[in-house]
Amino acid sequence: MSGAGWIAVAGYEEVPEDGTLASRMEDVSVCLYKVEGEIYATDNQCTHGDAELSEGLIQDGCLIECPLHEGMFDIRTGKAVSPPCTRDIRSYEAKVEGAVIYLRTSARAT
Repeated sequence: MSGAGWIAVAGYEEVPEDGTLASRMEDVSVCLYKVEGEIYATDNQCTHGDAELSEGLIQDGCLIECPLHEGMFDIRTGKAVSPPCTRDIRSYEAKVEGAVIYLRTSARAT
């Protein structure tokens, strides 16, 4: 079982390889990603428009493309990497224990 500061958000097998899964961490909508077996997590809401990143496509292994205007973010850091997205999204530290994905409750500094 995970310690303080971590919240269970999904099962590892729920996230498709090279895909996304929308989940919740407390009152925050988050997007989980699985790339080459590794789990990443960011806010689910695009900073440019009213779109959920979990509806987007993973491009070039580590970028999520917003489904609304096709701007992209690095899923490892939350950094906005292509227009029209200019503001970063929050990213979260993720770990897998057993078959459960946990996220650290505080966002990473970008």
